[in-house]
Amino acid sequence: MQCSWKSMVLLALASIAIQYTAIRTFSTKPLSLLCSVGLAPTGHAVNCSLKDLTRLGQETLQGSDQGCDDVISHTMPSPSLSLPSHDASKRTHILILATTRSGSSFVGQLFNQHPEVFYLFEPLYHVQLALLPRLAQSRNLAERRVMLGAARDLLRSLYHCHLNSLESYIRPRPANHSTDKLFRRGASRSLCSPPLCEAPLGQEGQSLVLADEGECVKRCGPLNVSLAADVCRAKRLVAIKTVRIPQISDLRALIEDPRLNLKVVQLVRDPRGILASRIETFRDTYRLWRLWRATGRRPHNLDLGQINSVCEDFLRSVSTGLARPAWLRGRYMLLRYEDLARFPLQKTRQLYSFLGLVLDHSVESWIINNTRGSSDLSSRQKFTTVRDSAANAENWRVKLSFDMVVYTQTACQPLLELLGYKTVFHPRELRNLSHSLVEDKMFLPFF
Repeated sequence: MQCSWKSMVLLALASIAIQYTAIRTFSTKPLSLLCSVGLAPTGHAVNCSLKDLTRLGQETLQGSDQGCDDVISHTMPSPSLSLPSHDASKRTHILILATTRSGSSFVGQLFNQHPEVFYLFEPLYHVQLALLPRLAQSRNLAERRVMLGAARDLLRSLYHCHLNSLESYIRPRPANHSTDKLFRRGASRSLCSPPLCEAPLGQEGQSLVLADEGECVKRCGPLNVSLAADVCRAKRLVAIKTVRIPQISDLRALIEDPRLNLKVVQLVRDPRGILASRIETFRDTYRLWRLWRATGRRPHNLDLGQINSVCEDFLRSVSTGLARPAWLRGRYMLLRYEDLARFPLQKTRQLYSFLGLVLDHSVESWIINNTRGSSDLSSRQKFTTVRDSAANAENWRVKLSFDMVVYTQTACQPLLELLGYKTVFHPRELRNLSHSLVEDKMFLPFF
């Protein structure tokens, strides 16, 4: 059967509408998104107009002697990979909300090791780098709002597995949806395993993330972002770790979105431990703190805001969570790093129970293997997750001078009291590691 010219144009427009519906996101520029994923005519710019799309539909049918049924069958979109897809509205989405050097990499791996979880390590790094490279250290409210708006939009897209939204922030921008610049790709098992990586992952099925993250990029080659989106849709859960959202209230719009089913795990740590870890890890940024520790004299130009902002954000965020507002019911769990370090299996079971997950054997094995490492190893490899976790939880007590501890606990006193961290009043009390400074305090999920 031959189609009239008008029927063919209508079919073309209907086809475009079907493809648009299939890939639409919450982006504010959906037509640009259509072009960016390859629906624009070859050779055209990334940004295209409705006129361009209409012309594309006309060109698709021009000169064709196919019947209407044939045209429809050829213009219907087809998946790029034959993988099962879970209903996004029924999936559980997890956000690990933390700050730098609070143990978030370790917590992220508790989800990364689960075979049904698609895990992304700090995708908001690219947002920060593209917008304002020094924004992570900024306390300017206007700058933070810029970051937060973009961060929320990207998180919403990523939880729906629209990974192409991330491409706008990666530098250099991926060509043909392929990149080798994704930040810490090697921290994600899903991104370093078939079908995204056909290279063997090591002996006895070990994942590359357990040995060397760099091996993932070397042996797997560039990441196909479109294929990664298919892998994401095939998983039952999506977990994202970030240290670039200051407070739980900044996530309210996402938490209240019924289509996301988002649950937030807020990870906290004794700010004295955070400070000690940052001094060791970010040596240039915290150079004056190291000078204070070495000389016993506090530099007059020391940026005290580096730790003050941590305590302020923690206090506001935790206070909001523990106040149990209705919008957080069933969506929020507070987790102290020190509790996880001392009782890793017990706390992980509680965490999984909150999220409605069954603790997989592979996760248990990973916990056992990665909480009994050498303390010396963790001090030499700043981003490792292999450590003697119990010993590491309070090792800041031998790394900070007493004066630095006194300043920090004075500035952060309300937070310490709220979270159950004890203050010290004498150097001998600080160094007596047989006496824990972590109170036995229970923080139950809000249901």
